[in-house]
Amino acid sequence: MSPPNGSVSAPAKSGADSTSKRLEDLKLRVHRQLLERLDLVALSSLDSVQAEEHIRTTLQRLLQADSPELSGLERERLIEEVGYEVFGLGPLEEFLKDGDISDILVNGPGAVYIERQGRLSLTDVKFRDEAHLMKVIDRIVSTIGRRLDRDSPMVDARLPDGSRVNAIVAPLALRGPCLSIRRFGRDPYRIDNLLAFGALTPQMVRYLAAAIQGRLNLIISGGTGAGKTTLLNCLTSFIPHHERVVTIEDSAELQLQQPHVVPLETRPPDLDGKGEVTQRDLVRNALRMRPDRIVVGEARGGEALDMLQAMNTGHDGSLTTVHANSPRECLQRIEVMVLMAGYELPVKAIRQQVGSAVHGLVQVARLTDGTRKVVRISEIVGMEGEQIQIQDLFEFVQTGVTPEGRVQGQFRASGLRSRYFDRLVAAGVKPGDILPGTGER
Repeated sequence: MSPPNGSVSAPAKSGADSTSKRLEDLKLRVHRQLLERLDLVALSSLDSVQAEEHIRTTLQRLLQADSPELSGLERERLIEEVGYEVFGLGPLEEFLKDGDISDILVNGPGAVYIERQGRLSLTDVKFRDEAHLMKVIDRIVSTIGRRLDRDSPMVDARLPDGSRVNAIVAPLALRGPCLSIRRFGRDPYRIDNLLAFGALTPQMVRYLAAAIQGRLNLIISGGTGAGKTTLLNCLTSFIPHHERVVTIEDSAELQLQQPHVVPLETRPPDLDGKGEVTQRDLVRNALRMRPDRIVVGEARGGEALDMLQAMNTGHDGSLTTVHANSPRECLQRIEVMVLMAGYELPVKAIRQQVGSAVHGLVQVARLTDGTRKVVRISEIVGMEGEQIQIQDLFEFVQTGVTPEGRVQGQFRASGLRSRYFDRLVAAGVKPGDILPGTGER
């Protein structure tokens, strides 16, 4: 017979809350005792493994003296969590150890979200208060010599594993400090992974590989979180290993496997507003470094003009990404970014520059079910009047959504022959890899 509603569940929840509070209070108490006991000078002489072992041993003694009634499981959990507070990012550390999590989003002390396999979900993890959250943020920011306060309320940073971090506080963040961590796996995705995920088809891969081998200039376009950097990293695997590649990024994320790669990273201004090095500065400098190709992680401003000029002056095969939701919008964004360089160029001149420099556009998107796909591959085929003309070679056509929310659709090849067919064949590409295809998949 079932008990009346609430007769059992309420006390159980109360008991669970009581246990959780008891362990949290114990963790705070032991953490304070640990800091009082540690000899920081002696600790600094140890390597990380020795330091962690020393702290673990000290914690075991403190817990045994304070709460000998703890179970072995509770003791291990507390030692781990206090260790996270001392060495890591507190309650976020468990997410950093999970390779399936791509984003960690903190909307204040009591709201921590994660994205796993394309799905956002609210977790049970909480910070004690704003001070606890700010302590973790300050730990991240201090490693790059920046500060985060009311006078400087936004900062971008990077974790040792390459994860990208953004933090913002009052007065800009109205509900408390916010922290966003975009994670990148230690083992980058390969094109085979994207095929297995259904992000594109083998025929599309053959075309893209041919475009890289044939030194076409490609722009990957997509919205936030659509997978632009992931695809860019995969496509760079087709660059011949004998070529010298210079990469330029705001925050180093690309993981090229070629032996002759020169990675460059921008530098923000210091606390006095001096010393900034922009992507545009680095693109200009890269042209003096005898690159075979230039790869810009994401074009956002005036560096687009320098990138176009590089593409038009012997640096074919260059790659970049642009934040845009369609190939046509991508071209419009490039026009705007060129104007951001500070030159009053006629729109027609800009479009002619774009039309002669850029050969292909690869559109990626994150669909409603969280999956990411290459939804269109297009080529620029010339100018008609003042308009850049493009033709689609491949397209993903959505046909519906299952009751479970999964997007259904098919990849379709247009059957059009690549405008650059002869150029690609002359570069050694097999004609079968770029012959027009038709049909669905």
